Amino acid sequence: MISLPFTPALAADLLRGALDVERTAHGVLPHRLPARARTQNTDAQVARAEAMSSGVRLVLRTRATVVELTALRTRVAHEGAPPGPDGVYDLLVDGRPAGRRSVTGGNVLLMDLSTGATETRPGPVGTVRFAGLPARDKDVEIWLPHDEITELVSLRADAPVEPRPVGDRTVWLHHGSSISQGSAAAGPTTTWPAVAASLGGVDLVNLGLSGSAVLDPFVARALRDTPADLISVKLGINIVNLDLMRLRAFGPAVHGFLDTIREGHPRTPLLVVSPLLCPMHEDTPGPSAPELGEDGFGFTALGDPAERDTGKLTLTVIREELARVVERRAADDPHLHYLDGLSLYGHADSAELPLPDRLHPDTAAHHRIGERFAAYAFTPGGPLAPRPTGSPPRPAAAPAPSWRSRGGSTGVRPS
Repeated sequence: MISLPFTPALAADLLRGALDVERTAHGVLPHRLPARARTQNTDAQVARAEAMSSGVRLVLRTRATVVELTALRTRVAHEGAPPGPDGVYDLLVDGRPAGRRSVTGGNVLLMDLSTGATETRPGPVGTVRFAGLPARDKDVEIWLPHDEITELVSLRADAPVEPRPVGDRTVWLHHGSSISQGSAAAGPTTTWPAVAASLGGVDLVNLGLSGSAVLDPFVARALRDTPADLISVKLGINIVNLDLMRLRAFGPAVHGFLDTIREGHPRTPLLVVSPLLCPMHEDTPGPSAPELGEDGFGFTALGDPAERDTGKLTLTVIREELARVVERRAADDPHLHYLDGLSLYGHADSAELPLPDRLHPDTAAHHRIGERFAAYAFTPGGPLAPRPTGSPPRPAAAPAPSWRSRGGSTGVRPS
């Protein structure tokens, strides 16, 4: 077996979907926000979400029949709640599902929802092993868990591996909430953005941030500075969840967020997506609160519908405002488009596939949302139709991702 300890250079060659990588005591930690954005963030939820590897995968070419990945996971658990399922690693061979595994051991970040206190309980590294792969040249992708923090320690194979060329596919950059990150999906390739990317034949960079799609300027700058051929932003649900702003502030904040993206991508196709149906917040403002009941972990809305008259936001209000903002901007921006989230998951879908925790869609709903998004956005003539094969990538005023070391020297290597 050929053993390759993970270094920033190896990660730069093999990783897709990460904007930064940090050297750790064990190996490297992929990040979905660049270092500058992380230094401007003060919220622990953002820090946890961006370090989870939704959409991040190892992409390589090899004749190996056995591939092993050693990693240290950090999973989140809640005091008093039963443990959630293990995060999974999805294997694709030449684009087709070929296996699913989980690592053992790892750290546990235990959270007390009543007090907000956290405690990290350390654990050992673990290994996932994929054997019986076809003995021929092939593209191999290992998608990292979308709901765990994953430090990469080493990669082993029974034949040499090499990176797949960068720039071989259209890059789709997406930002959204926990639904976009993949909450409640069974695995990293079954989140709705991963499903849509597969159907659309595009290379996904997923900046879905659980509980954290709140129009933060440092996120807008990350989108601005990331090379991409296509961009979408799904906005609104977390603004209501957190009861973060009123109608007076929301419209201007959306304008500012889009202005920043356009600084780096003035002509890139940009799709604004409004919230999916969430019955508890359609006409009831936030905040949302977690609750542990007989049926498991769920959420409830704490706002009063009458407060809408004072400017508090509901999903109905947010859809109206997003449509208004995009309509006004599109008069001068022909590459800007709007999609009503109810066309991805609406009332009929809620009756058939209700949200298990009253907030997040399950795997079947993720698949439906991904199929509908791809059919709308990525088909010929759609707002995010991929560029023709062989055409040059669209220009972006963006630097390459940086690859950094924790507490030491910084190396720079473009992905």
